[in-house]
Amino acid sequence: MQSIYPILAMLGAYLLGSLSFAVLVSRAMGLKDPRTFGSGNPGATNVLRSGSKPAAIVTLLLDALKGWVPVVLVQMLGKPLGLEDGTVALVGLAAFLGHLWPVFFRFKGGKGVATFIGVVFGIHPGLGLATGATWLIIAFFFRFSSLASLVAAAFAPIYYLLGDRVAWYSEKSILFALFMMGLLLAYRHRENINRLLEGKESKIGGKK
Repeated sequence: MQSIYPILAMLGAYLLGSLSFAVLVSRAMGLKDPRTFGSGNPGATNVLRSGSKPAAIVTLLLDALKGWVPVVLVQMLGKPLGLEDGTVALVGLAAFLGHLWPVFFRFKGGKGVATFIGVVFGIHPGLGLATGATWLIIAFFFRFSSLASLVAAAFAPIYYLLGDRVAWYSEKSILFALFMMGLLLAYRHRENINRLLEGKESKIGGKK
């Protein structure tokens, strides 16, 4: 019976990840659908382009929470059900995949940055702080959300390995999940990468 719990946990995480809060928050606050302007990406950065900072902040927090919640729930409640680090890695990846390809929105989702950060914070707060600080530093100095996201995602597995000597034990399954999320995040930012190379990428706070 316990063998079904990891599957149920993954399914629940994917469904939670499939809630596109950029679209839901914009509807609730009477804003334009973020898929119809700017980059067309249903994420907090594009919601910010609508001119509503509160909507962007709420979207950012909810997108992060949907990555954080399933990871923390498995860590807190999973052991009696036989859910170990492998399931932690799987639910984090499932929530991230839900954001990228949401079943409730015709599999057309965002780029996964906030959800990725939420998953990382769920794995360990120290890892989340290091990854989030990397995003903030790159974003502050270079003003490119996409570049900050790519650098933070690239460094997260490195921080995780380094953390083996500091605050947590590195597990191969979690390291693999971090690596895969980083690759998928880079794939979803492929157009941004091209624009960065061409010098045409929009800066934070600028119009698309």
